[in-house]
Amino acid sequence: MTTTTDTRASLVTPEMLEQYRTEGYFVLPGVLGEEELELLRSGAQFSIDKLDAAMDEAGVDRIGINARGKRYFSNFIYHDRPELRRFLFGDTMADICRAVLGDSAYLFWEQYVIKAGDPDTSFAWHQDSGYVHEDHEPYLTCWIALDDVTEENGSVYLLPYSRSGIRSYIKHVADPVTNDQVCYFGSDPGMPVTAPAGSIVCFSSVVIHRSGANTTDRMRRVYLAQYSSEVIPAKGSTEPQGSFERFLDGGEVVAE
Repeated sequence: MTTTTDTRASLVTPEMLEQYRTEGYFVLPGVLGEEELELLRSGAQFSIDKLDAAMDEAGVDRIGINARGKRYFSNFIYHDRPELRRFLFGDTMADICRAVLGDSAYLFWEQYVIKAGDPDTSFAWHQDSGYVHEDHEPYLTCWIALDDVTEENGSVYLLPYSRSGIRSYIKHVADPVTNDQVCYFGSDPGMPVTAPAGSIVCFSSVVIHRSGANTTDRMRRVYLAQYSSEVIPAKGSTEPQGSFERFLDGGEVVAE
């Protein structure tokens, strides 16, 4: 679907962009309507079932950073559920990408991040870039709350640039038990971001962040969409890492 540039007023204000530049993040509270939320929620259980089936086949309860019945990081669900493309390449994400990345943007990564009610669902301090490699421009993470997010159910905690002093990729080490990539071992607990369902937390891939455990009896569901201004090659390769479907060209949506 090729469309012309959206002429609506941007969701992203100049003040938000300045905060992104100086601190690495901004929050769009409650910007998604019920229709968009239900579209994204529709793929959540499918993403869990897909990983559970993979664990069944392998005869294990952990695959990578996934733990059965606890936490799930299920990526590229939009390949199985193409209706999600309406959101990934729709007006809301085009608006955010134009504001942050400019007139050229690619979809880099997509995944559901789901935590069941279990104390073993926290996620360690990391940069999203720490799961890629050191040789790329920082990209944009859109952390989309599908449920009301609280500290009790596993909110994200950020270390803004002014608190971490870090604005670029730093080395990560793997946790031998959880397989999490970890880059910070200090005492700062981070800034909790609590937000209602339909909110989007936008932050740079070099912002250090973590998430707490879900100590409630309900799922905490997040949809993650990441976009870059360039094609990032896989480490040691000329082949792209991730999805890299062209989204914006000259400010116009060109994704099919």
